[in-house]
Amino acid sequence: MTNYQQEQNQGVGKVGKSELSLFLKMIICSFIGIFSFFISFEWNGKKTILVDHVVNAVSTYTPALVNGYVLILLVLGAGYPFITKKWKTSNVTMVLSIFKIGGLVAGVMLIFGFGPAWLFNPDIGPFLLEKLIKPVGLVIPIGSMFLALLVCYGLLEFIGVLMQPIMKPVFRTPGRSAVDAVASFVGSYSVGLILTNRVYKEGKYTAREAAIIATGFSTVSATFMVIVAKTLDLMEHWNTFFWVTLVVTFIVTAITARIYPLNKIKDEYYEGATPQPEKLVTKDRLKTAWTEAVEAAGNTPSLGKNLYIHLKDGLIMAMGVIPSILSIGLLGLVLAIYTPLFDWLAYIFAPFTYLLQVPEPMLAAKAMSVSIAEMFLPAVIVAGADMVTKFIIAVISISAILFFSAVIPVILSTDIPLTIRQMIIIWFERVVLTLILVTPIAFFLF
Repeated sequence: MTNYQQEQNQGVGKVGKSELSLFLKMIICSFIGIFSFFISFEWNGKKTILVDHVVNAVSTYTPALVNGYVLILLVLGAGYPFITKKWKTSNVTMVLSIFKIGGLVAGVMLIFGFGPAWLFNPDIGPFLLEKLIKPVGLVIPIGSMFLALLVCYGLLEFIGVLMQPIMKPVFRTPGRSAVDAVASFVGSYSVGLILTNRVYKEGKYTAREAAIIATGFSTVSATFMVIVAKTLDLMEHWNTFFWVTLVVTFIVTAITARIYPLNKIKDEYYEGATPQPEKLVTKDRLKTAWTEAVEAAGNTPSLGKNLYIHLKDGLIMAMGVIPSILSIGLLGLVLAIYTPLFDWLAYIFAPFTYLLQVPEPMLAAKAMSVSIAEMFLPAVIVAGADMVTKFIIAVISISAILFFSAVIPVILSTDIPLTIRQMIIIWFERVVLTLILVTPIAFFLF
């Protein structure tokens, strides 16, 4: 049993519970979790997953409440490092704490409608507030509660045993990480990172495994991929775009898991956690998967307590992430729109685009360079380009995974031991590898 389970469970276990009740608990909770994240259905004219429907409903029907909620998150998130004195524990923490203050200031101006004109450029402040801050601020705590149903009642262990022969040799991660991969692609990167951090702190991932998962599987959701596809007129090729992106992203992850810096991260468990490596299963795989799933379901706290724990963790993470996303994302967008910085950075990628004969190579190189600031910006830059270029950049914007307006601050708010320098290197590797892999595919298709 993990430290987390020992602290939260306090004696709640399999004792006194019949196998039937455990079976029902596991099946019902896991089914609700699967339905919440993996089954799309149409409601109010929009087809998406349950978690996204809930977030959209809250945003649509209670806009004033959401504004107040975001404002509270900004105030608490900006003040927390200084109240707890954590702002001076490291240089990175100090810089991020200052950025959080900047995020609070920008958020107050956006919510109350005052400030410089550039801040209210539709592609800057309103874009960040409506497309990132509000959805992420809501999806993290709401997703955390549904996540409790997905991962705490045996499904993680069941899939882990079944997927072990694939995940370990291909990605160097445990079989249970397959749930992270699917949760990110169908749900969102924030949900995937919450899951990764939770499992890492429970001693079920090592530091290296958690880092591979966080930088290799935590993509934007399939719903956000639709926005990119619509922007680049790729919806008539949606299935091709989705599956090419999925395959290319995971091939790139398999490669980056074997090269610097991920291969140099220590293969050690979270300090204070009880290591729980997956047992190597060589026979009776289905039976073993079922046994471990039932055991996990029996060691879970009551439903109410479990939901409360995950909601609290989600709110704490949202509080830490929202000010950072707003300030860092704002800086990235301002630099991309008002300065030639990314025009200069484009020369880093230009040799690759020219060598691979990408149409409009400098435009493609700029789109690739700007992906580090915000994943949606590349689509905006190449919206009027050749279809081959648009397809290449669309796939790169998803497969790159790491960007400063959201994913990087979220990872920094977790306990996963990744530095900004390491993430920038991984981002560069992913962009170049994706370009090399997807370019011949794009030429073949178009």
